[in-house]
Amino acid sequence: MNAEQQSFAAIAEQHLDDVLAYLVYLTADHSLAEDLTVETFERALRRWKRFDPRRGGARTWLCQLARSAALDHFRSEARRLRREERYAVRELREVPGPSFGEGLSSELEHALAELSRAEREVVALRVVLELDGETASRVLGISPSACSTRLSRALQKLEGMVSADAVA
Repeated sequence: MNAEQQSFAAIAEQHLDDVLAYLVYLTADHSLAEDLTVETFERALRRWKRFDPRRGGARTWLCQLARSAALDHFRSEARRLRREERYAVRELREVPGPSFGEGLSSELEHALAELSRAEREVVALRVVLELDGETASRVLGISPSACSTRLSRALQKLEGMVSADAVA
């Protein structure tokens, strides 16, 4: 194994859990997040020679690749659902609720599920992965102030929903 492959292997091992956690929050589906994590690292390996650490850290680069993989999946899934609706009679089936990981209260799980995908994504980047505002905004492709505003609104929503559940 040459130095370049070892370097990628070390980076992949170092950031695997972060990418998975980010995708779990983005997709609200642990199984899908695992599949997208594999796809992310396959993409990263193919593009490793083009990675430039001067433009940003490996963790940020991997999160950008993970976001692209997730968005590609969501677009593909939307097209598939439209085809199914057009050409087949769909049966209603129970879909399990989202699962964000172990250690969260059912109230917080429910509140996270009520957030939009964009709100869950910013919470994952800023709170779960503890990225700074500038790095998270780069992953999201928005300005740092927009990222900060989105996080603030998402946290206010979470606080309101969890507080409402506690009162009820």
